[in-house]
Amino acid sequence: MDPQTQFCHNPACPARGEAGHGHIRIHSRKDQRYQCKRCRQTFAATRATPAYRLHTDLALVAIVLSLLTHGCPLPAIVAAYGLDERTVASWLARAGQHAQAVHAHLVQQGQLDLRHVQADEIWVKCVGRKVWMALALAVPTRLWLGGEVSPTRDKAFITRLIQRVRACAVVTTLLICVDGLRSYVTAVRAVFRRPVHTGRCGRPRLVAEAGVLLGQMIKHTVQRRLVAMEQRIVQGTPGAIQRVLAETGTGTGINTAYIERLNATFRGALAPLARRSRRLLHSPGQLRAAMWLVGTMYNFCWEHRALRQIGLVNGQLRVCGQTPAMAAGLTDHCWTMAEFLRYAVPLPPWVPPKRRGRPPKQTPAGGAA
Repeated sequence: MDPQTQFCHNPACPARGEAGHGHIRIHSRKDQRYQCKRCRQTFAATRATPAYRLHTDLALVAIVLSLLTHGCPLPAIVAAYGLDERTVASWLARAGQHAQAVHAHLVQQGQLDLRHVQADEIWVKCVGRKVWMALALAVPTRLWLGGEVSPTRDKAFITRLIQRVRACAVVTTLLICVDGLRSYVTAVRAVFRRPVHTGRCGRPRLVAEAGVLLGQMIKHTVQRRLVAMEQRIVQGTPGAIQRVLAETGTGTGINTAYIERLNATFRGALAPLARRSRRLLHSPGQLRAAMWLVGTMYNFCWEHRALRQIGLVNGQLRVCGQTPAMAAGLTDHCWTMAEFLRYAVPLPPWVPPKRRGRPPKQTPAGGAA
């Protein structure tokens, strides 16, 4: 047990979410509990993780979740380990919720220079319905930027996806490549805007952010057969788009090849997403939890072949693998499933409540109280 890596989980504590300041001590080694010296409250070592109040060995949970994220069908896991389907579903829901929190804490901080982003959506069969799942990818680092699930493919659905991209990006020069869906154009123009403050009363005027480029790869089909492809520049100039593609080494023209490959990765990782599958999802909530879990595993736990580098290991040149999170500078090592399940997302810093009413009178320096 290491108190220096722990933080207080009490929302009312002034030191909540702060680690390494010496205000956390070990309360019980037997029960794996810590205590905050500021608010005097105790908390378990597994607080704010999927392992909190879990009465099953964490190693078994890690194995089951690893199998789920590698395309193993749920009935095979139930038959092999003698578990109940509802138990596995609850583990998946916990892990998916935790993965979304980890993604928001580490990826959606607005500190990434994405340079080139691709987005696409696929439809997924559920029991009695069809839902849409949209994904976004930073091409140079292969970092998954998030996804959305919706029963309809409308403007609000695409706008939420673009907002997740905006939450990750530091906008300098950003190329966004999408398919021919019109909602992408409306969403990008609505999300990537900044206010112009003039000092006058009223709402400031919103203008498009400089450096945002938008290109569409439009596919023309006849009887479900691809007959032609059209590259359309919606925002920006051909020279600016070619410059970004050359600097990032991601092709010679507008394309959506990388996000299509990510779609194939998700289809291989989740058995219900496979084409002509008999294992259908029961609800969009299950798809949402599975999407966040697979996306977080893809970012932090799976080494990407295109990101391999040659480096010195014990004085010898060897090929070193990298995860997308390592390539983006979010972590310095490849995570394991157990490490992900033990990772606790800290609370935001404590903000003192705003004082209401008339401020207290200031006593002059050296004067009588």
